[in-house]
Amino acid sequence: MIYEEKIPKTWITITTVLYVVGVGAMAVGTVPDELGLWLGMSAMFLVLIYLPFNAVPISKFFFNRIQIDHKTLRVGRERIALAEVDPASVHAVSQQAVPGVAQRYATSANAIDAPVPGLRAANLGNPRVVGGGWSVPMGMDSVVISTRQGEALTIATRDRAKFVDALGAALGNR
Repeated sequence: MIYEEKIPKTWITITTVLYVVGVGAMAVGTVPDELGLWLGMSAMFLVLIYLPFNAVPISKFFFNRIQIDHKTLRVGRERIALAEVDPASVHAVSQQAVPGVAQRYATSANAIDAPVPGLRAANLGNPRVVGGGWSVPMGMDSVVISTRQGEALTIATRDRAKFVDALGAALGNR
């Protein structure tokens, strides 16, 4: 593995600990007598509070995880052979200035590739979002590279410089 960009687990850890402590505190006074009530309340807090608060980190885990090995660039559920990636586009991205916070938010708000007529990236004239997600998470940086066939690809990344350097290094021996 040349490069691996994992999603931080701090938020999920904090919310999981809070959920377990809260459910445990409810269990102290109710479990022997009101097991059904406790299970219902635990399920309600899971569905109505825990899952919505963790929806974005969970989706980032599935759709924005990046791995580069000697032959493949893997983004989320999608795999792209390094032989298909245009090295000139990666070099061009490495020469660009790192966008500021406001520009990252604006770029991520416009990077949409939802499977709905009229919201596909091709219909909007935007590069295709790689990984299986419908868009770049709000405020997350993204890199636009192209394949040798000319298809533009948007890849959401947490660390633009490290990702582009690792991708350039992986393509350097081609």
